[in-house]
Order: sequence, then C-alpha cells, then structure tokens
Amino acid sequence: MTTIPAYDPTLFEGAAWYYARYRPQYPPVLFDLITEKFQLDGQGRLLDLGCGAGLIAIPLRDKFKEVIGLDPDADMLLEAQRQAAEVGATNISWVKDRAENISLAVGKFQLVTIGRAFHWMQRELVIEHIYSLLSNNGGLAIIKTYEDPWNSEHPWKQTAISVVKRWLGEKRRTGQGGQGEWQPLAVSHEEIIEKSSFSRQTNYEVKYEKSWTIDSYIGYLYSTAFCLPSFFGSRENRQKFEDDLRESLLQVEPSGKFTEELPITVIAAWKS
Repeated sequence: MTTIPAYDPTLFEGAAWYYARYRPQYPPVLFDLITEKFQLDGQGRLLDLGCGAGLIAIPLRDKFKEVIGLDPDADMLLEAQRQAAEVGATNISWVKDRAENISLAVGKFQLVTIGRAFHWMQRELVIEHIYSLLSNNGGLAIIKTYEDPWNSEHPWKQTAISVVKRWLGEKRRTGQGGQGEWQPLAVSHEEIIEKSSFSRQTNYEVKYEKSWTIDSYIGYLYSTAFCLPSFFGSRENRQKFEDDLRESLLQVEPSGKFTEELPITVIAAWKS
C-alpha cells in the first residue's frame, strides 16, 4: 500500500485570483497541436489534473463531450468556475481532490492533461492512475513551460528576482507557509513515463510571444509559490515591495514593457 504525503494547502495560498488573471494563457497553437495529435473530435471525455484556474480545461472544452477539472485547491476551483461561467462553458465539472486519490469510478477518458502541476504530484503513482483511466486509444499530454524567472537570461527577470530575494531572502520558498524550499526534480517527467506502462511517447514544442507590463508581472509573481502575497505580511510592506520592483525594472527598461519568446513542450504519451 502506497502512503501519499499530506497535501500542503499553503502551497498556493492566496494565489488563485492572481493565477487566473496573470499566469500566461496557453496560446491557440498549443491547443491546435493537441487537437491534431490526439485526434480530438468533440466526443469523448477530458480529465485535467491539477487544473488550477482552468487554463487548459476551459479552452479545450469544445473538443470533448465532457470535461472534468480536478485540483486540491478550493480557491483555484472557484476561479475556474468563474472563468468557465464567463465563456458559457457548461460541460465542465470541477472536482476538489488530489490526482493521487482519483478513483476508477470516474470512468474512462480519451485524454488526460496536466499543465504546470505534474512536478507537485507523486508522479509514479499518478501515472499509474492515468494509465488505468484512459480508454484503449487514449493519451496523456503533460505541458511544460519554460518561464522560470529564477533561471532566466533576461536582464529584467534577473532584476525582478533580485528584488524578490531582497525582500524574501535568498532561498526559493515553496509551501509550508513560506518556510519550505524548492527542490529541483531528480528524475524528468519523460523518464517517469518511460518506466511506466505507456507504450510510446513523443515531445512536441511550440513557441509564442508573451508581453508584460510591470503591473502584469507583479500579478504573475503573486501567482507563484515563491512570492505569495502573504509572504510580505502587511499591505504596506507589499506596496513597498511593488514600489521597489517597479523602480528597479524601470531602470532596466524605461518603457516598463517587456517581451519574451516562451517555448512550450508537450510530452505526449499513448496507451496503445
């Protein structure tokens, strides 16, 4: 029997509102790729694990008869419901749970997707569950984005992180109410799938251009596990951080506008 580590509810505590509004939206070219590679035709069912604010489930809703978005964070699901209502999405069910707990009772799926969430999961166990939940011709799409500001070559991102470190310390915070520390993955997602029951996997890459203002980048930072609004304590301290960040970024780029090309990798795997 596998023991599942307890879920840390502080991981994205207070981030959901910012996540829904300031996390980069996946571009249409990504969903076109997924539609083509998995031959989506408006039928079947989609399961989006770690769905967050619905950034995958909502854009893909028209490619399926039914969609289930699953996430352990109630605030994220509330934002997902709001976003879905705004576009009139009526075929999505939102479920508060962990991917590790999902039961075969939910039925079979044509496709399972995971966005910026697989690294937070007990990956080997989740992969086993996914394989069992897929129909015989079903597939898995894990979407990896490369927007990590902690390891960026962009001077403006390096400046932003230097300001974050000035206010929150050198370590990259992760969970435990801000006391946890980020640990890089020792084993890649691709290796996890390679050792699983999936018969084949392929990586695809798309790129898109993302533009930021200082305000939108502040919102993005508040959506991350390492820079939650609560880490700054009072609203006054948050304002001082924002003022510091704004001044520092304007020294790098006086226009206050930034553009970058973001690559996205889709790790695609098929059951048969």
